Amino acid sequence: MATIPLTLRGAEQLKAELQRLKTVERHAAIQAIAEARAQGDLSENAEYDAAKDRQGFVEGRIKELEAKLAAAQVIDPAAVNAGGKVVFGATVDLEDEDSGQKVTYQIVGDDEADLKLGLISISSPIARALIGKVAGDVAEVQAPGGLRHWEIVGVRYV
Repeated sequence: MATIPLTLRGAEQLKAELQRLKTVERHAAIQAIAEARAQGDLSENAEYDAAKDRQGFVEGRIKELEAKLAAAQVIDPAAVNAGGKVVFGATVDLEDEDSGQKVTYQIVGDDEADLKLGLISISSPIARALIGKVAGDVAEVQAPGGLRHWEIVGVRYV
């Protein structure tokens, strides 16, 4: 499996989710199965089927998170010194050349991305357009609404 880039914060979030799944969700699923079994006939027991489905989801997610964490390349953005270039983990201040709209994004791993929080995936079109550029450069991004030009106002590693 190829390495999966994660920020330090993203790796901690995945570890916390894994811990919660193993200690809380797994036991809740087992308890729900036991309660459904106690009701008798399993052939027509919807609660039993739902509990088994939930258990399967929890176990699948545990395996997925364990694999991701095993293949993770954890990068601390504060420790990165890329000489002002946009790299994984960098926080980038942008200005739309047409509208003047200003935005700030941090480039993170796929599992950490949340546009509402200003976290964009390394595999997103805008992140791919920004990688390797420095403040003052203009990135062309093919967006659903058409081609957009974003000027890089600043690059920080926080």
